[in-house]
Amino acid sequence: MSTPSTALPAVFVSAAEQLRRATLRSDLAVREIAPPERIAPHAAAFAAGVREGASPDPESVLDSPAGAGRFVLMHDPASAEEWGGEFRIVCYAQAPLELEIGVDPFITDVAWSWLTDALDSRSARYTYISGTATKVLSSSFGALEARGDGAQIELRASWTPLGENFASHIEAWSELLCLLAGLPHEEGVASLTQQRVRAQRSAK
Repeated sequence: MSTPSTALPAVFVSAAEQLRRATLRSDLAVREIAPPERIAPHAAAFAAGVREGASPDPESVLDSPAGAGRFVLMHDPASAEEWGGEFRIVCYAQAPLELEIGVDPFITDVAWSWLTDALDSRSARYTYISGTATKVLSSSFGALEARGDGAQIELRASWTPLGENFASHIEAWSELLCLLAGLPHEEGVASLTQQRVRAQRSAK
């Protein structure tokens, strides 16, 4: 967490403590990390990776090939007019996909709806939400030909949290990361099949 020369604002200290005490998915290894420099006067950042195996190395799991992400909470009263509040959240999540799912034209819509559904299911209030969902398809050649074709989904998003329940936002992010990695969903968040049907209907 950033440590300026002056005392940290009480509202930021309280928000950061909520993030540390949040109940996150047990499928993830999560660690607090140093936030990016100069993004805001005060910030708290967390990294997570999907666990593989019984006793994974916590450090290596943070960059797990099964899925990984970052979550950053920023605080800057001077940006309140631009953000719509004194806080802003930025998150990133990525995971590999089965090729059949990766070629689905609706998969990016599904990934984005997973984020908003996860926030809504936890009553995480927010405004000014924005972001991108990107699918990457790859083919291997030459010495890497044995790898075959592959797919990956990446989601980057930011929003302004409303109210004082900051834990619900990082909990929603942890659920998003697990869903992208293909892990079972929790109550309140639709499954991949349900989301794909919803996206297909809305496109008609």
